[in-house]
Amino acid sequence: MKTSKDYLDEANKVVKKIDINDALKKHENKSAIFIDVRDSSDISETGSISGALKIQRGLIEFVADENHRLHNKALKKDSEIILVCGAGGQAALTGKTLIDMGYSNVSNVGAIGDWEKKGGPMTK
Repeated sequence: MKTSKDYLDEANKVVKKIDINDALKKHENKSAIFIDVRDSSDISETGSISGALKIQRGLIEFVADENHRLHNKALKKDSEIILVCGAGGQAALTGKTLIDMGYSNVSNVGAIGDWEKKGGPMTK
């Protein structure tokens, strides 16, 4: 039987962790799609990365599936996608799901609080 740690370990093996400074450059250059995978109540409390898509982890399979009616057309299998969440775990799990679905360039920037501390652009 798997534990949450097993799932996180598997996700962290396949989803690369991107350095916040590198992610900040990609955000500034608009060369990646940023996705905040937290629940909307968490996002409303802290804000999110400016311009980030807000797609809850529980909806990612539908929103990322080009054959589903909820598909977000901004998501392309070859786009660079950078995920953020509260601490990094949800982003890693979401990243593994995207990779399993055929997305080829997915990374995890980790915690929104770390992004904000580094001066990353935020919207409330």
